[in-house]
Amino acid sequence: MEKPESRKKWLKRKLLSRYRLVILNEESFEEQLYFRLTRLNVIIITTFIFSLLFSGTIALVAYTPIKEYIPGYASTKMRKQAIENALRLDSLLVAHQQSNRQLGAIRNVLTGKVQLDELEESLINPDSQNTGGLIISKRSKQDSLLRSLVEQEDKYSVVANSTSKVDFVLYPPALGNISQPYDPVNKHYAVDIVLNENAPIKAVAEGTVIFSEYTAETGYVIILEHSYGLLSVYKHNADLSKTQGETVEAGEVIATAGNTGEFSTGYHLHFELWSDGFPMDPQNFIDFSQN
Repeated sequence: MEKPESRKKWLKRKLLSRYRLVILNEESFEEQLYFRLTRLNVIIITTFIFSLLFSGTIALVAYTPIKEYIPGYASTKMRKQAIENALRLDSLLVAHQQSNRQLGAIRNVLTGKVQLDELEESLINPDSQNTGGLIISKRSKQDSLLRSLVEQEDKYSVVANSTSKVDFVLYPPALGNISQPYDPVNKHYAVDIVLNENAPIKAVAEGTVIFSEYTAETGYVIILEHSYGLLSVYKHNADLSKTQGETVEAGEVIATAGNTGEFSTGYHLHFELWSDGFPMDPQNFIDFSQN
């Protein structure tokens, strides 16, 4: 009696059994072509063909524009546009923030309103004001000694050495006697310079005119924006020679001295300096004497 065939041998026989695939002529039944195959050959060939089709489909979708026609798949153009829109939005947000800061600074300049708590530190220690790298055109001996001492101390300061210093010279807008000095306690954030009628008023530095109009309280006012967040303000003028948007050079005539506005008490220049929205004493940076 024959022993039953084991399952392993049975599977091997099934896979390796040879079959003949014949192609016949339908009319004459003449043999045209034939193939000798096994089930294993068929499985291998079929697997290879499906693998090739699968790999080709993935490559076609990944590396050709056909992928853009697949629902839910974003095109390369759309992704590039989305990135550009995101960058443009960031730029607009930065510009909007800068515009808000500038408008706030201009509002403070025109109204002369500054929060006392913001000025508390500068009132206690005037040298703590942010000068933005300004160079004083003419300093007193005591001021030079003090600044020399501070500079020596800053040599060993990590914070001081981590910021770059920029040289920025201011020129006097006009020469004359100071009738009323800078007095933040009484909210006089400027110096008043006594001048003759129609004396030339000059720009203290290169900049752009951001305001050039008549106001009821301070007459003809012109405001220049300079580098490093600095604003210079000229009030009570008789006439303005520059309009908003124009650029000016240091020392260029921008107005003539006058006596305009409700707050004016004679021919003079009301001159203010603002750094990042905070007022500064112009006499710390400019020598207004005629000598």
